[in-house]
Amino acid sequence: MQAFLEQAAADPDVLAIKQTLYRTSGDSPIVEALIAAAESGKQVLALVEIKARFDEQANISWARKLEKSGVHVVYGLVGLKTHCKLALVVRNENGVLRHYSHIGTGNYNPKTSRLYEDLGLLTADPQVGKDLTRLFNELSGYAIEKKFKRLLVAPLHLRRGLLKAINLETQAALDGKPSGIRIKVNSMVDEAIIDALYRASQARVPVEVWVRGICSLTPGIPGVSETIKVRSILGRYLEHSRIFSFHNGGDTQVYIGSADMMHRNLDRRVEALVRLVDPDHLTEIDGLFNRAMDDRTASWWLDNTGEWTRHHLDDSGKPLDDMQDRLMQQISRRVRPTGRR
Repeated sequence: MQAFLEQAAADPDVLAIKQTLYRTSGDSPIVEALIAAAESGKQVLALVEIKARFDEQANISWARKLEKSGVHVVYGLVGLKTHCKLALVVRNENGVLRHYSHIGTGNYNPKTSRLYEDLGLLTADPQVGKDLTRLFNELSGYAIEKKFKRLLVAPLHLRRGLLKAINLETQAALDGKPSGIRIKVNSMVDEAIIDALYRASQARVPVEVWVRGICSLTPGIPGVSETIKVRSILGRYLEHSRIFSFHNGGDTQVYIGSADMMHRNLDRRVEALVRLVDPDHLTEIDGLFNRAMDDRTASWWLDNTGEWTRHHLDDSGKPLDDMQDRLMQQISRRVRPTGRR
């Protein structure tokens, strides 16, 4: 993202850059790129969350610096924290405006990006660009938008959209059709979501939850949550991405974004999930869940008493697969050294 925004700031064909900033570093190159873009005459909007815990003073300082450089700084909607991770670049290409959008699960912070596991979608899809334009208009006070095609946005639509997807899986199972739910979050405590997952389990929907921290969902309770499995992966990196995947009659619906299943995220924050549509992306997400839920992967398992048990050795005492190390090996093989083909 740093390179993307720096290139956008220097590109004479870029007309506008819009960005949310929840947490960023004290020497943020992303903020410097926004300043450079504004000083070169581009229209730049920065939505700065000054109530980001532990980062309030830093964000206020950056906001003042951005304002002095000509950036239009917005402080969000009254009563709501802006926690979504969004960037939008508008570029003039042969007289046609093209939108380049990024929706992520992690903050635009170069320091935490070395420590956190996160996902992001960078796309030129026109519909996502329209959705982000509408959302930025709403956040900057220009208009109140209620309909999005590829986004689920809190506090108005996100919980409702997830509940609808869960209920569709429940009905499919009751009708004897294939079903399935896979969720990865930092925290799972929202009662409405948990109750819906229990109902899904009672209809025999396979439910897999991959959670990093607090989890009030209890798996394996006879007659209540027998089809629910809860795992946690702890490793070198802080698991931070949020993923929501639904079988949807074979047309898998997958969302990634900024929201945890907590009241503060669903009711008191602006959060955004984007639906993935690229088959390769869907396959990659499916592979991540397959690996995380595999008994051969080192993980912590939650049981029906609320206790976590570490599973890190196989029956012969050998270490189970370290998922993060294995993924880092795969990613390193994708990267080609400079100058070589």
